[in-house]
Amino acid sequence: MPISPLPQFAQAPLLLLITALMMMQPLSTDLYLASLPSLVSGFGVPVATVQLTLSLFVIGFGSAQLIIGPLSDRFGRRPVLLAGLSIYVAASALCGLAQSIELLIMARFLQALGCCAAVMIARAIVRDAYAPEDSARLLARASTWISLAPIIGPILGAYLQVAFGWRAAFVALGIFSACVMAACVYALPETNQHKNPKATQINGIIENYRLVLGAREFWLNVMPGALSYCGIFIFISGSSFVLIEILGVPTQWFGYCFGMGVAGYMSGTLVCRRLLKTISGKQALRIGTICSLSAGIFFLIATLLGWWHWSVVVLAMFLSMASHGINFPVSQAGSVAPFAKQAGTAAGLMGAVMMAFAFVSGSIVGATHNGTLYPLAIISAVLGALNFLSVRLIDRGSVTQ
Repeated sequence: MPISPLPQFAQAPLLLLITALMMMQPLSTDLYLASLPSLVSGFGVPVATVQLTLSLFVIGFGSAQLIIGPLSDRFGRRPVLLAGLSIYVAASALCGLAQSIELLIMARFLQALGCCAAVMIARAIVRDAYAPEDSARLLARASTWISLAPIIGPILGAYLQVAFGWRAAFVALGIFSACVMAACVYALPETNQHKNPKATQINGIIENYRLVLGAREFWLNVMPGALSYCGIFIFISGSSFVLIEILGVPTQWFGYCFGMGVAGYMSGTLVCRRLLKTISGKQALRIGTICSLSAGIFFLIATLLGWWHWSVVVLAMFLSMASHGINFPVSQAGSVAPFAKQAGTAAGLMGAVMMAFAFVSGSIVGATHNGTLYPLAIISAVLGALNFLSVRLIDRGSVTQ
C-alpha cells in the first residue's frame, strides 16, 4: 500500500529526510562503541566514567525534548531543527578535539541537544505531513532503512578505531550531520501548520503537558516503547565490554558481532510492516513485548547454564533488537497520533520518558559491571518482564474504566 504525504508536502523528499534525521541517534551512540575500552585505557578512568559519555548523552537527549517540543510547536519545525543541527556539527568537532574525559563528556551532552532536535522534529513531521493511519506504517518503513545505521556504524567505527583512534568516529559524525543539515536547508519545508502562540508560555506548556500525560493512549504506547529501548540500550552500553574484554572478541571484529545483533532490528521492522497490514498497533505491541520477554529469559538461562560465548550475546541482542523493531514504530506513531496540535510536545515527552528510562538502565549496567555476563543477563530479563507486563496492565486499565 502506498504511503503518501498530504498534498501540500508531496514535492518534498520527506521519507528520505525523516530517515536521515532519525539515523543520527543510532549513529551517535553506535559509531564509537568499539572505542569505549580504548577510552578507558587512554584517559586512565574507570568503566563507569566512560559510560557517562553514553549516559549523559541520554540525559541531554531526553531533557532537551521537553524544550524542543514546545519550541517547534510555537515557532515551527524548520528553524528549531536547523539550530539543533548547527549545535550538533559544532559539538562533534569539540568531541574530536577533546583532551580530557570531562571535556568529552560535556561535548557529548551538547551533541545530544542537537541530535534531540533532529529525531524529535522528525517524529513531529510525520504527524504533520501524513495521515494518522499512515504514521505507523511510514515509521516502520523508515525504521527498516534506519536499522542500517546501527549495523554499518559499529563496523565502520571498529575500523576507524583500529586505523585512526577514537577521534575519527566524531569526525565522521560531523561530516554526516553537516550533509544532513545541507539537505534540510535546501529541501525541507515547514510542516507545522498549527503553530501555537501559547506553546512556550508557562500556562500553555502546563496545559499541553497535562493533556498529553493524562491520556491513557499516550502511556499505552510510550511504556512498551521506552522499556523496549532500555532492552537494547543495555547492549549498546555494555556489549563492547562484554564481547571485547570478557569474551575476547578482537576489536576489529566487534562491529560485525554488533551488526549481526542489530540485524534483528531490521528484521523486526519488516515484521512490523507486515503485521500492520492485518492487525492493529495494540495487537502488534502485544506480539513485540512477547519477543522482549523471550529475549531476556533466553539470555538469563543461557548465562546461568554457563554458555558464555559471543554467539549467545549476539543472539540475545538479535532477539531484543527484533522486538524493538516491532514495538518502536508503533510506539512512536501511537504516542503522537492523538495530538494534532501538540505533536511536538507529545513527541518530546515520549522521547524524554524513553531517555530517562535508558539513563537509569545504562547507569545500572556501568555500576554493576564485574567482569561477568551475569549483570547484563539479569537486567535484560527484568526489562523483558516489565515490557511484557506494561502493555497488558495499562490496556487492562483502559478496558475496566
